[in-house]
Amino acid sequence: MSDHDAEEVLARFEELTVLETEFEDAELEIIRKQNALYAPLYKKRAEVIAKIPHFWALVFEQSPPEVDNFIQPSDSNIFAECLESFEVSRFDIDNPKGSPRSFSIKWGFKKNEYFEDTVLEKKFWFRRALDGWMGLVSEPVKINWKKGKDATGGLTDAAYNLFQAKQKLGADAKKKETSLPEYKALAEKIEQSEDASVSFFAFFGYVSSWKFVSAEESEKAFKVEAENLEKRKRGEKVEEDESTEEDDEQDYQETEVFPQADELATIIAEDMWPSAIKYYKHAHEADDEILSDISIEEYDSDEDSDVEMDIRALVGKGKNSKGTGETPPAKKQRRS
Repeated sequence: MSDHDAEEVLARFEELTVLETEFEDAELEIIRKQNALYAPLYKKRAEVIAKIPHFWALVFEQSPPEVDNFIQPSDSNIFAECLESFEVSRFDIDNPKGSPRSFSIKWGFKKNEYFEDTVLEKKFWFRRALDGWMGLVSEPVKINWKKGKDATGGLTDAAYNLFQAKQKLGADAKKKETSLPEYKALAEKIEQSEDASVSFFAFFGYVSSWKFVSAEESEKAFKVEAENLEKRKRGEKVEEDESTEEDDEQDYQETEVFPQADELATIIAEDMWPSAIKYYKHAHEADDEILSDISIEEYDSDEDSDVEMDIRALVGKGKNSKGTGETPPAKKQRRS
């Protein structure tokens, strides 16, 4: 390839980069418009489902496989017994320094035997690192577990403690965090739990699929990218900043308690939240199919003639065994 041809290819590459950014801007505008259109519908839906017992528990019982695979039977019991409300919001939708891709997931619980909290909220910020990485980052949420009830085996507490300790290090966090006792404690706890099924509630300890990116770094990175975009539009060559591409040997995932949390959060926010009615209906459609296969001859009607038939008890327990009673059934043990 001649020098001229190489320059032509590079020029086309720069044009594609500019076009790619325009597609991304259009996607952000779609998110903003979709959020505005859905807002009154979500309000109306909330008014209706407030009258339906265990609506959100049944929705989570019918969650797609990508989410369901991480919901342990003990987690399902907590949802069934305590979950009262659920909400997803785009808290940075109008923030010029934020991103419409950022969102919050909030669970509301009634008083229960598992934890003191009545609200557990997990925020995900869409941020950009100086080396070009982009993704969702979050801060660990403190769950005030009651004695002997921690479904995560201490993972959320350890993740929260490490994050707080790192905040105190300030600018030296990257250099010193691996020497923190909280770092070693969390790394050991994660290693010990690798062979066990981790509770869905470990989701609240998630930080990043790579490393935590601060709001300050993200703002700077987006500013640099915007400046480079303007140069490309003018046909100017953009020099890569090699100082941001230094080898980083630290294994940030060594202390990540729930590496897939960003993927699950996206599915919950973009699928389960807007399609909640569909998932709720699926629960009842599954009931109809199961009930149609039950023979009434299996039960002694004379013996229980004065007792109201408990449909859920007859159907049994399981993911597709939902009913309309006051208490959703517990989830069956997942196959290994």
